[in-house]
Amino acid sequence: MKLVSIENIPGQNFEVIGVVKGTIVQSKNLGKDFMAGMKTLVGGEIEGYTEMLVEARQIATKRMVDEAEKLGADAIVGVRFGSSSVMQGAAEVLAYGTAVKFI
Repeated sequence: MKLVSIENIPGQNFEVIGVVKGTIVQSKNLGKDFMAGMKTLVGGEIEGYTEMLVEARQIATKRMVDEAEKLGADAIVGVRFGSSSVMQGAAEVLAYGTAVKFI
């Protein structure tokens, strides 16, 4: 499955199938939370959270691709990511785009 953040694929004609998305709500780990609190005292990257968000984006992307494949899509254009806090200690990561079929 081809994924692009632009709205077209140069040299490729396609028809739009529709919007597809994948989402995950990921919670923080108590151990990571403690270490993150310690890291805020000295500054720098909080690697545990970075890893958590990378994994969440991968899962959301896979779910989006799975939805597009069920619709018979060849690619997803206009791919975007979003995130929001849904409750204390948990964040939603959303991947979305437009599923297309090559013609």
